[in-house]
Amino acid sequence: MEQTYSSDTEYRGRNFKMNPLAKGEFEDCLFLDCDFSECNLSDFVFTDCEFKFCNLSLVKLTKTTFRDVIFRNCKMLGLHFEDCNEFGLSFQFNDCILDHSSFYKTKIIKTVLRDTRLHEADFSECDLTGSAFINCDLRGAVFDHTNLEKVDFLTSFNYTMDPEKNKLKKTRFSSGGLSGLLNKFDIIID
Repeated sequence: MEQTYSSDTEYRGRNFKMNPLAKGEFEDCLFLDCDFSECNLSDFVFTDCEFKFCNLSLVKLTKTTFRDVIFRNCKMLGLHFEDCNEFGLSFQFNDCILDHSSFYKTKIIKTVLRDTRLHEADFSECDLTGSAFINCDLRGAVFDHTNLEKVDFLTSFNYTMDPEKNKLKKTRFSSGGLSGLLNKFDIIID
C-alpha cells in the first residue's frame, strides 16, 4: 500500500473520523481544529508537527511515530502512548486534556507538560527524567516504579505518589504538594 508524504501543509477543520487521513509521513505540518477521534493512526509518522484544538480521543497509536510534536489545546482521552514507536519519541503538551491516557514503560525524558489535565493517567514504569509538569492537574495519576529524577512538579497539584516506589532524586516539589508524597502514611498535615 502506497503511503503519502506531506510537508509544510496546514490541515484546518477536517473531520478525519468521517474522511480518514491517508496513511503516511507528515513533516512540519499543522493540524488545526481537526477531529481524529477514534481514528487509526497506526504506522503514521509525524515529525515537527503541531496539533492545535484537535480531538484525538481514543486514537489507535500502534507504532505511530511522534518526533518533536507539539499538542496545544487538544482533547486526548484514553490514548496508549506505550503503543507508539519508541525510537525518537518526543512531544510536548500545552493546555491539553489527557485523562485516562497511558505512558506505561515509555521513555519520554525532558518532556514538557504545561497547563494540562492528566486525571488517572498512567505513568507506571515510565522514564520521565528531566521532565516538567507545569501547572498540571494530576488527580488520580499513577506513578509506580517511575523514574522521576530531576522532574519539576513545583506548580502542579493533586498528585499522589509513593517515594519508596519511585525514583525521586532531585525531583522538585512545592511545600504545598508534600502531602501527596506522604499520603500512604495516613497522617494529618496542617
